[in-house]
Amino acid sequence: MTDHRISAPRRYFVDARGDRVLIGLSLEETTEFETLDGGVDLGEIGPTIAATAAHTCAAAHDTRWLELYSKHDQAWKAWIAQTRARLA
Repeated sequence: MTDHRISAPRRYFVDARGDRVLIGLSLEETTEFETLDGGVDLGEIGPTIAATAAHTCAAAHDTRWLELYSKHDQAWKAWIAQTRARLA
């Protein structure tokens, strides 16, 4: 069986400043994406407020996560296509 942690291409690269970023995203966008990808913790807020906040926050959270993921995924697909073309 193939270990995908070893054989899968990396989705990160090191930018000109030496920062580790997701392909197609800036350092700030990478940080934001990783934060959003970790989820929102509303456990410290009261139950009623948390339910309302969670609904509002989840919609904005999901929308922004999807925007960043889509931007990254498009750049990732282009990078894969370029890599395959070079190897052909």
